[in-house]
Amino acid sequence: MRIREERFDLNGKEVVLRNARQDEAQMLLDYLKTVSGETRFLMCDPDEIHFTIEQEENFIKSHNDSQDNLLILAFVDGEYAGNCSFQGRTEKRRSAHRVGMGIALFQRFTGQGLGKLMLKKLIEEARKKGFEQMELTVVGGNTRAYRLYESMGFKECGRIPGANRYEDGSYADDIMMIMAL
Repeated sequence: MRIREERFDLNGKEVVLRNARQDEAQMLLDYLKTVSGETRFLMCDPDEIHFTIEQEENFIKSHNDSQDNLLILAFVDGEYAGNCSFQGRTEKRRSAHRVGMGIALFQRFTGQGLGKLMLKKLIEEARKKGFEQMELTVVGGNTRAYRLYESMGFKECGRIPGANRYEDGSYADDIMMIMAL
């Protein structure tokens, strides 16, 4: 799904939200490896990321060409800061009203309101597409993200205890949250 590029002022910095381009595949792979190593709250560790440039280019193209999936990149004063996306659960009629979302930023861009700005844009676009329910999973202990989602209207609807096992032997829950659109 394609959106119109938008520019925002955020605390005196210019934020640009736009679709990814296929020639940015290497940048996105490098980003994924970096952010996965900056926090325990993403899906995997950096050494588990094995996508090729071609696979990443296909991922970008599939999202840009889709009617139900969206990938948005965020730039702050020209520097890539992170991305957010949603994927419609449109394979079956019974779930076609639902959309799952995700967001991740380089740690140096967190806590500045950028995540909230990006989340607002995702919600706006999901509503335009006619989705009725947005869903996400947040890792237990990610208090900042949990509070952001809660402040935007998401409600906790369940947990998977010990869903994430870390190399140090500790565990964290997956917390499912939903929001009516």
